Amino acid sequence: MNSRYTHVFSPIRIRGVDFKNRVFLAPTTPTLSTPDGYVTRELVDWFRMFARGGVTTLCLGNCSIDLEENNDQSFQLELGKDSCIYPLALYADMCKQFGCHASLEINHAGEGTLMTGPIAYSSSSFISDDEILRAARNNREPIATIEMTKEKIDETVEKFARAAGRMKRAGMDIVMVHGGHGNLISQFTSPYYNHRTDEYGGSTENRARFAIEVCDAIRRHCGENFVIEYRCSGDEEAPGSMHIDETIELAGYLKGHIDILHVSAGIHSDPFGPHLYYRNWCQNYLMERCFNMHYARDIKKAHPDLLVSTVGSITSLDYAEEIISNGWADFVSMCRPLMADPEMPNKYAENRPEDRRPCLRCDACAKHLMVPKPMYCAVNPMATMTTELRDGVVPKAVAKKKVAVVGGGPAGIQAMETLLARGHDVTLYEKSGRLGGNVIGGAVPAFKADLRDYLTWLRHMAAQCAEKGARILLNTEATKDILELENYDAIIIAVGADPLIPASIPGIAKPNVIWAPDAEEDISKVGKKVVVVGGGGVGFEAALDFSDLGIDVALIEMLDEARGKMSLRVSAGNVYNELITIFAKREIPVKYGAALAEVKDRSVVVKDAASGELSEIPCDTVILAMGMKERWALVEELRRCAPESSVHIVGDCRKVGTIAEAVNQAFQACIHV
Repeated sequence: MNSRYTHVFSPIRIRGVDFKNRVFLAPTTPTLSTPDGYVTRELVDWFRMFARGGVTTLCLGNCSIDLEENNDQSFQLELGKDSCIYPLALYADMCKQFGCHASLEINHAGEGTLMTGPIAYSSSSFISDDEILRAARNNREPIATIEMTKEKIDETVEKFARAAGRMKRAGMDIVMVHGGHGNLISQFTSPYYNHRTDEYGGSTENRARFAIEVCDAIRRHCGENFVIEYRCSGDEEAPGSMHIDETIELAGYLKGHIDILHVSAGIHSDPFGPHLYYRNWCQNYLMERCFNMHYARDIKKAHPDLLVSTVGSITSLDYAEEIISNGWADFVSMCRPLMADPEMPNKYAENRPEDRRPCLRCDACAKHLMVPKPMYCAVNPMATMTTELRDGVVPKAVAKKKVAVVGGGPAGIQAMETLLARGHDVTLYEKSGRLGGNVIGGAVPAFKADLRDYLTWLRHMAAQCAEKGARILLNTEATKDILELENYDAIIIAVGADPLIPASIPGIAKPNVIWAPDAEEDISKVGKKVVVVGGGGVGFEAALDFSDLGIDVALIEMLDEARGKMSLRVSAGNVYNELITIFAKREIPVKYGAALAEVKDRSVVVKDAASGELSEIPCDTVILAMGMKERWALVEELRRCAPESSVHIVGDCRKVGTIAEAVNQAFQACIHV
């Protein structure tokens, strides 16, 4: 039976190269190359999960055309030497096994080279906002870029062409030329960087000259049966930069020299201003889905004869089908959603969209990239074990065991699924009547659509486990007596954490004091004027949720502003800047250095951390978001109910953390049971 997703799975031939569908893996860098920039077997194994999963093209991101001159990222791939060809062939040949194409995003960072090196060439001589911040962090004077001479331009054009030529010699038939995000090529195309007065500066047509020369040189080196995909920023967002109308003009100059225009957004600039590059490149879960799609749509409308690809929070192939069927773009590029579920294309081709494992847009993956550490995914624990489990299959256990899983949150459900795949006899105990743990309350706010999707998927996966033989016992507390009576061979303890409620605070037990997730789940308990206690991610999100509902809300945090914001940055992760910006726009009051001293019926008493003075804030409801504490007493009660070496403690009860930690701990424990 054919797929219902007829547009996503419509093949297309470009320059004689067959693309089996319209789904590309967007450029990603798993930091698995050698330190000097060569493909490794581990890198090939990591990309194998996407090739096996059904995409048509894989793209390894930010590969340098000359690593000695341009190195702006750890473990960046080297394309400036012929010695790269053999290891590249390992990557290309792996993709061919699955009928898909290996691609590289070839790049010269220009000004960005100053992140790691003392010399940076660009279209013009300038000092960027990024460089001013880098210099301050490293206690040095800012360094200006070196304006390229015509000879240097010609040399760099040739480097791009030779890099693509090496790709073709390795067996590849498509390249992505990075002309966006404030890298060297866009430092020529953008008026934000380009202040030249010669034939490479001034008008949009002149500023396009370098990009066109690069693409034409690649064509000369690689021939007619080689696909050139060009990445641009549909809008660079920053004041004085290139906006969509001019990008549409640029596309007109480029389209006779490229085959596909890949449309992203943003530039490496103004990193702490309102036009954050990062949020355009890697959207957070407070932002709308298909975030950059309208730029691709506008370009496609202006140039219907140009093949266009769109990227940015296209979280499922349902969105992809809508985009392509409406003619807004010809291809979709996805990264994090495919990392969460590399098998998504296969599942949709088989009309199983409900089996898609949703991406949380939490950026657990990007955090590893910045360290750098090998790439990681919050919801797909297989992503960290692609060499150990290169075929994406959980190995069967040597001996079948009787295993208990205590707790029905993300860690417990992942443990159950993994143990069942291993061939074990599994029973899951959940004290409440619902599966999902703390995800249930966290998924309530309207802006947590990604988490709601994940909760739905967790329960779907649990139902599949039940169909395959797992016992799921709801409303059943796994006591020491029950576990010992059942005589389990192994136990996974995933009992989570409790909210932190300091009993010493007068009035803390009053009925108008509610834990934040409970309040969000049952808004009828919440009055018209609320004080949220705790300035971490949970507190800020609860306050935002109440504000969305029209409730008068204020937030207090016992730490001073600097430490409080640092703590929020850690707990909220990639939504930190979004939350701070929204709170400022809405003028939601946040009082730092204010500890909760007492709860009264119609107010709270707070103590100023600096002066010790007491003051009152009127409210009818107090929302607690003061943190969580591990359920160690329960863990200690249960941890000797099976052979000690076969009892594993995972998730929040081990250490309060994130879904990413819970899921990956559970998987890595159970893969060895």
